[in-house]
Amino acid sequence: MPESGMNYAPKGKPMPVVKPGEFVFAAIGLDHGHIMGQCNGLTEAGGVLKWVYDPDPVKVENFVKNYPGIKIARSEDEILADKEIALVASANIASMRCPLGIRVMKAGKDYFTDKAPLTTLKQLEDAKKAVRETGQKYMVYYSERLHVESAVYAGQLIKEGAIGKVIQTIGMGPHRANPKSRPSWFFNREEYGGILCDIGSHQIEQFLFYTGATDAEIVAAQIENYSNPSYPGLDDFGDCTLKGNNGATGYFRVDWFTPDGLSTWGDGRTFILGTDGYIELRKYVDVGRAKGGGHVFIANNKTEEYINVEGKVGHPYFGELILDCLNRTEKAMTQEHAFKAAELCVKAQRIAEKVKGITREDDQVQ
Repeated sequence: MPESGMNYAPKGKPMPVVKPGEFVFAAIGLDHGHIMGQCNGLTEAGGVLKWVYDPDPVKVENFVKNYPGIKIARSEDEILADKEIALVASANIASMRCPLGIRVMKAGKDYFTDKAPLTTLKQLEDAKKAVRETGQKYMVYYSERLHVESAVYAGQLIKEGAIGKVIQTIGMGPHRANPKSRPSWFFNREEYGGILCDIGSHQIEQFLFYTGATDAEIVAAQIENYSNPSYPGLDDFGDCTLKGNNGATGYFRVDWFTPDGLSTWGDGRTFILGTDGYIELRKYVDVGRAKGGGHVFIANNKTEEYINVEGKVGHPYFGELILDCLNRTEKAMTQEHAFKAAELCVKAQRIAEKVKGITREDDQVQ
């Protein structure tokens, strides 16, 4: 079966930032394969995965094959009651991520959820309230930037001023659908949030990060189900235009149309325009020329260059996140940034128009 982005779980070189046992975490909710990427990143940074819980024993059985020696909890409460656990990672059903996160934070633990971290504006307000009341973190696995070396490297280039001030980003996030292998919640808009809320969250987070915008207006958004009439709750196409509060603009397209002939689950690309140059990222493949990712192209006032960074940059976010949890700092990602990306993806989905007609109110994520 052609691979699916649902099972994207990069592995890198161990780069521990703590000694064994200094940072202990658990996994609750295995509905999305991204939980493997989350746990890989944390363990490579020195974290110790102690517990796992999911009500489905089959999911748990498959999970523990990758992490031998971890404990299988009898309930969520068994993990939340363990004072040694500093953080809970989760990739449960998208609409259930926020309620779980609130329970985790009220138990005195930080929370690290898969994207999209929530599916409604009401959940956003509930999450913000819980963060204020508990002082815990509600962090998000925006993997298309955090767990992709070319995307990490682009951030370093921008910080160094390699292309001047960033004024626009264009993102393309195609995915392979594999509908027969997907769980039922994947096709229920109330549960997965809609395409702009779900995989669009990667693109919005990157727009904010690369441009430095702290807020943005959704100028326009569109969704459609072009090719999956058997799954009426699925958006298989979406696009969106944004305008940042610093004057930067962004456009992205996300879809479920990766053809089976492609060697990877999606030809994800990002184009970053600056006042002194531009960067293109070919994250997972250079079509027809090179399998694998890490492809960075840059042109500025001094040079034009191609750099393959695969295996050379690493994924520093996870170590930074661990240290943030221990030191109560915000170097990996600010809480404001994590929540702003979540807010904008929900808003984009809410205002999105059907390409073939205006979206009905009952189709919208409220």
